[in-house]
Amino acid sequence: MLRTIVIGSCISVQGLLVKQLSNGHLRIRVGERLYEGRPANAAPQAA
Repeated sequence: MLRTIVIGSCISVQGLLVKQLSNGHLRIRVGERLYEGRPANAAPQAA
């Protein structure tokens, strides 16, 4: 399944879902690289 994640405050990455982690983050694959971040449709975290 294709998913979009946010890394940091302004970088988004779209790729194939590899795993949903227990902390709510997603791990996705783009080519041979793996990225981990929060789902793009998730509510922003309070500072």
